[in-house]
Amino acid sequence: MNILMNVLWILLGLFILKVSLISIFFGEEIKAARSKDPAAKNSLEILLLYQGLHALINHRISHFFYTRHFFLIARLLSQFSRHMTGIEIHPGATIGKRFFIDHGFGVVIGETAIIGDDVLLYQGVTLGGTGIVKGKRHPTIGNNVVVGAGAKVLGNITIGDNSYIGANAVVIKDVPPNSTVVGVPGRITKQDGKKIDVNLDHSHTLDPIVQNIEELEKRLEKLEKQNDK
Repeated sequence: MNILMNVLWILLGLFILKVSLISIFFGEEIKAARSKDPAAKNSLEILLLYQGLHALINHRISHFFYTRHFFLIARLLSQFSRHMTGIEIHPGATIGKRFFIDHGFGVVIGETAIIGDDVLLYQGVTLGGTGIVKGKRHPTIGNNVVVGAGAKVLGNITIGDNSYIGANAVVIKDVPPNSTVVGVPGRITKQDGKKIDVNLDHSHTLDPIVQNIEELEKRLEKLEKQNDK
């Protein structure tokens, strides 16, 4: 009985140590999750239950081994994380501060992807490559970028700071800063140099084709009124 109690105390101590270390080294990411996910009730819930945070923790460890050329260990850790979280991040990917994956299942991030600070990804996002070329073949994502659910950002392209990639968009060309991209293939609509909406109101993203159709409808209506006169 004493042995069992000692083991339980040791396990509890290790758990508390783990929680404390994560809180210290990933405090900014936990705060980012709280600010970007209205469903988050408290920091402990995020720390224990958010798969996006655990995928990032595992990636930091695997990336450490990858940059020191322990490629097999790095890939083993990343594959373990993939099975545990449903999120696949290649250990070679470079990820900035306050990165948050909301829900996260089905997210894939390629080897040469570079992600800036304060980036938010939703479930089903792919930051992938095109073809079998060597070298830089995955996207570079700027700071404060949001990538909507199911979006695919492919190839060695750059997504500018403060941009928003709409849900299910397929982006294969560079995106300038302060832009919104929607559709297949992705079409760019500028937002007058303004920062994207921090409230993440996805229902109000601008579609340039819809805007053009609305403009044509207005012109047609104006012409019909002139003819009636």
